[in-house]
Amino acid sequence: TDINSTSIGIEIDNDGKEIFTEAQINCLLGLLANLKKVYNIPTANFIGHADIAPTRKVDPNVNFPWKLMADSGYGNWYDDTTGIEIPVDFNAAYALRIIGYDISNLPAANEAFRRHFISIDKKGELTEPEKKVLYMLLMKYL
Repeated sequence: TDINSTSIGIEIDNDGKEIFTEAQINCLLGLLANLKKVYNIPTANFIGHADIAPTRKVDPNVNFPWKLMADSGYGNWYDDTTGIEIPVDFNAAYALRIIGYDISNLPAANEAFRRHFISIDKKGELTEPEKKVLYMLLMKYL
């Protein structure tokens, strides 16, 4: 409940709509490499404001290169969902909670998940393809 006391917040200058520049991302990657080494931060612990506080935060925006971050060792990403069948009893809310989202406001959690992993701003319940992405992420935590 008090993540600010045990985390490092990084602000990147962006109006919430624009693309992040190559210079910004390169600086961020260098900073993250140093922080990960010095503080031994686990890969899954690299998250965005909206991931931890989906009702209050929307940053970084849908243009943030989360896949590049994950490919560089900063945050989890999902595997190919081609041919994946999610279980009939799959509970998307439970899965969001397990991977770290506050689901007390499920619509906000769904939006934050989409911004991070689908790169869209969209309201509503998760679609089947989005649930496949969530399922693949969940498998990394179980």
